[in-house]
Amino acid sequence: MEIKARFDHFNINVVDLNKSIAFYEEALGLKEHHRKEAEDGSFILVYMGDRQTGFLLELTWLRDRQEAYELGDNESHLCFRVDGDYDQIRAYHKEKGWVCFENHSMGLYFINDPDDYWIEVLPLNK
Repeated sequence: MEIKARFDHFNINVVDLNKSIAFYEEALGLKEHHRKEAEDGSFILVYMGDRQTGFLLELTWLRDRQEAYELGDNESHLCFRVDGDYDQIRAYHKEKGWVCFENHSMGLYFINDPDDYWIEVLPLNK
């Protein structure tokens, strides 16, 4: 049997939904695609998209969660390719205090979101 699957979305849990939405809008240009709210208010799912692909980032907020999430060794990460002047974008991310790791020899860097998830940033045409 041959299975043909395609990526749809990736989920991360967040403590402060509004802060996370603002970060993904400002740092990477993502926009809210749609959301789902539990009738009892126990959770909100916000799907963020890049308006270029069909892939979505799902931000999950749980009403009863107050403490930060344990991310383990934080070895998994998202990766975004950015269009435009890569050095200027990196300088902007540094100015905002979001750059958490740089590897100049590989030509890449990582930013971290409000919940400390790492996001790799690459130039569009690398």
